[in-house]
Amino acid sequence: MKKESQDAVRVEKFRFITSLVVMAVILFGGAILCLAKSPDEISLSERRKLEQFPKLTWEAVADGEWMVDFEKYTLDQFPFRDRMRSVKAYVQQNLFMQKDNNGIYVVDGNVGKLEYPLNENSVINAANKFNALYDKYMAGTDVKVYTSVIPDKNYFLAAENGYLSVDYEQMMKLYTKNIRNMSYIDIFSLLEAEDYYRTDSHWSQERIVDVAMRLAEAMGAADRISGEYEMKELTPFYGVYYGQSAMSLQPDVIRYLTNEVIEKCTTYNAENGKTAPVYNLDKFSGMDPYDIFLSGATPLITITNPNGEKGKELVIFRDSFGSSLAPLLIEGYETITLVDIRYMHSNLLPKYIEFKDQDVLFLYSTMVLNSSNMLH
Repeated sequence: MKKESQDAVRVEKFRFITSLVVMAVILFGGAILCLAKSPDEISLSERRKLEQFPKLTWEAVADGEWMVDFEKYTLDQFPFRDRMRSVKAYVQQNLFMQKDNNGIYVVDGNVGKLEYPLNENSVINAANKFNALYDKYMAGTDVKVYTSVIPDKNYFLAAENGYLSVDYEQMMKLYTKNIRNMSYIDIFSLLEAEDYYRTDSHWSQERIVDVAMRLAEAMGAADRISGEYEMKELTPFYGVYYGQSAMSLQPDVIRYLTNEVIEKCTTYNAENGKTAPVYNLDKFSGMDPYDIFLSGATPLITITNPNGEKGKELVIFRDSFGSSLAPLLIEGYETITLVDIRYMHSNLLPKYIEFKDQDVLFLYSTMVLNSSNMLH
């Protein structure tokens, strides 16, 4: 019995030492490979810049800052990082039976990101922000002001599949109760889960023609919009949730709608002074292919329609969902100016826009309403 006990101790000791050796090989070997390979600048799967090797100075070493930055660098530049993320996601979902991985969940190949809980103060803050913009810039003018809210994909996927979800009914009650001097246009009933990319948060442009027409009808512009388009495709499209999920999923297809009027329109980016077409196809090979719509996120961009009815102007206060919607409204206007007050302070508006008799649309997703501190 004594010999068996000693043998058991030796086995456990061997296992312990082996585990330490394997762990050391993985950590130190990974660190050496990390230093040996050329660092990647960006992660296309995660849509972000990766940490670069920190500058080595005595000051940074002395106060510990260099080691903190070096740890971030090794985590970002670790060899086979994406593959290891995929293994981790697979184990959590299929072995540990976790319903989500860092807030990302998959339902029949459709990826969502948890949005919970409802931040009532944020919703009220958003309404008050829009009211303040009206009072400051539009009161006493002939502008006609409208607002609409875009449900995020969780509205269709989360609750019915057992995931935490905000109370959308309460959110809309709060929002519509607190907005003033603008007409609310409901588009919730026109949308469903299939109207959104499976691997991304955004809606698919070819699926929202009815949404654009409802908005146009409410704003009195529907009779100037043909609704006739040619559909073109770009593939493959790996949306923002594809990389965040770290799962093996089928890519999406970006379909965009165009016609002779849209093809003759141009956009002007007030931030960099550049002009571009409505659909900037060069962006498809960039970090976010969704940026083909109006060249992506920008503080202020104006679409000019040379065939539009003179004097018809639309100003859209928007988030990224508006990039793919605006082209479907341009036939109804001579110009559409899109303002993103996530990226510019609203105090700068008089520098670019004189509010007179335009149509003005406040169009935001529920995700922004629930995190309205990003609005300036």
